[in-house]
Amino acid sequence: MPELTREQLNAHLWSAADILRGSIDSADYKGYIFGFLFLKRLSDRFEEEALELIADGLDEDIAWSDPDEHQFFVPERARWSELLKQGSDIGEALNKACAALEDANPSIEGVLVNIDFNSESRLGDQKNRDNVLAQLIRHFSRLSLKNADLLEPDILGRAYEYLIDKFADDAGKKGGEFYTPHTVVRLLVELLEPEEGMRICDPTCGSGGMLVQTAEYILEQRGLRLGEQGVLNLTLHGQEKNLGTWAIAKMNLLLHSLPDVRVEKGDTIRNPQLLDSDGSLMLYDRVIANPPFSLDKWGADDIPGKNGSQDKWRRFPYGLPPKNAGDLAFVQHMLATLKSDGRAAIVMPHGVLFRGSGDGRIRQGLLEHDLIEGVIGLPENLFAGTGIPAAILLLNRDKPAERKEKVLFVHAANEYEARPKKNILTRDNIDRIVAAWTSWCDQDRFSRVVKLEEIKENDFNLNIARYVDTLEPEEPVDLNASMAALRQAEKARDLAASRMDSLLKELGYGG
Repeated sequence: MPELTREQLNAHLWSAADILRGSIDSADYKGYIFGFLFLKRLSDRFEEEALELIADGLDEDIAWSDPDEHQFFVPERARWSELLKQGSDIGEALNKACAALEDANPSIEGVLVNIDFNSESRLGDQKNRDNVLAQLIRHFSRLSLKNADLLEPDILGRAYEYLIDKFADDAGKKGGEFYTPHTVVRLLVELLEPEEGMRICDPTCGSGGMLVQTAEYILEQRGLRLGEQGVLNLTLHGQEKNLGTWAIAKMNLLLHSLPDVRVEKGDTIRNPQLLDSDGSLMLYDRVIANPPFSLDKWGADDIPGKNGSQDKWRRFPYGLPPKNAGDLAFVQHMLATLKSDGRAAIVMPHGVLFRGSGDGRIRQGLLEHDLIEGVIGLPENLFAGTGIPAAILLLNRDKPAERKEKVLFVHAANEYEARPKKNILTRDNIDRIVAAWTSWCDQDRFSRVVKLEEIKENDFNLNIARYVDTLEPEEPVDLNASMAALRQAEKARDLAASRMDSLLKELGYGG
């Protein structure tokens, strides 16, 4: 079988959606297609490993039956060759295969069992279920996902990203709940400049893209790619509330050859799971995140004490935001998880820059304690399901001396390339924004370093337009040319008036 290119794999995976289209709701496509991709990959790789072990002289029975010889052990009932034999009750067989696979591999517990291949409400009656699932098994059987048949080391991870992006577009508004555009993530990572040896967290990790790209960035500094990295000296952690999205994140990380990333299930505000042995919040060198925008019912009523004063982890020193917009609750949680020299890059709606009341008090506290290092305004229509522009809030617990009591504002709203469905950041756009951040200087109509005194005079309002001239410059007026044009127009007017008077006289009107 010829090696599989990224384009071929992407096209084949996306065409699997055609089998489901018309049978189930498009919002449910991703769980089934991701599940099949994951099952096929684990089965193909298991078979490949077993044959390699036998070729190296290991006893055949041991090669096929000893879990210690495999990264992921695939029990017989979960192997693709067995699934191909199923002619009826295919959904039940798939569910049992997933359960057996998880039982044999504790590291993927919960990843597959939430996908119900035997759901009547989603896949219809028994006849329809068997028909659709048999088509999907045949469709995925035409792919070999063994290492030897993949053209690039990280082709599966890239294909997974491609699917996540496509599903996010299809899902509309809900797509933004599990996916941040690839180029926006790349911008955040480059702004944070993570390094080997660091501990890095995304506490609202969605499908895990920020953790993946952080690892990719660090490997690039060594001239490597995911899938060929060997040992990576890096600790990556995440947490995700939605169980289906958590499972997608786990699969994403595994398909990107990042099996050791810790991703916890649960609500980051109500029930943080990334804790050390004594129950305190783990601390990180970098935090990177895109929490849900202006989340309603984010947990304000579950934080004990007046204005969050008795929170077990002391995360809200500047108070609580409104009950119907939890943006700055997430920001304060992330700040509480930063080491004394830690930095964070967080995607936020523009409202956090200027909203009053609780948000205003929190913003004032953050500024007075010199924790906000930068504000970058992004273009509109970058994110799935919403056209509103967002901003990046950059926090630093230990600013360099030259940046203390100052904030850099970057007006990057025009840095994009228009596409039919949504805008994107190009490589040039990212480079310009990162260069402005790195150089930390004023650029006309683009960036400006502002002292805290000026921000204080503006009642701690961080609206970018207050500090950077965002209006497009008017074309300069050539006064001489304009006057000449006016004189010419006046001359034409006078000639027309004279001609009109002459015609009126010929008709007997006028004196």
